Amino acid sequence: MSSGSGSGSRATPGGDAVVGWVRATLELALLAALTEGDRHGYALAQHLGDHDFGPVRGGSLYPVLSRLEAEGAVRSFWQAGEGGPGRKVYALTEAGEAKLAADRARWRDFTTVLDRILKTSRGEER
Repeated sequence: MSSGSGSGSRATPGGDAVVGWVRATLELALLAALTEGDRHGYALAQHLGDHDFGPVRGGSLYPVLSRLEAEGAVRSFWQAGEGGPGRKVYALTEAGEAKLAADRARWRDFTTVLDRILKTSRGEER
């Protein structure tokens, strides 16, 4: 899924709204993706894309990873490249696992409230 703003890209239903939701939930999605194993930035973006998360660009991805690293939620290390340059790989820390658990609970609470609002709004099929 992509935003449709670049040449040759598909239009995303919801366009700007989807991009906003991706930005708002990127931290949570990255923490969840790292529970499946250590990954470099491009592989994280690819993993999220494979799960139809939405467009994840480096300009959004790397600042979030840097912030998570500064907070101690992830750690990074360099991994030698196979026939190419090395890659910075990210791994979830214990603090990151705790943050993910807390953020998951807050996300569930938030989506429950939002779902209740949407279900009671006009135009919602009941």
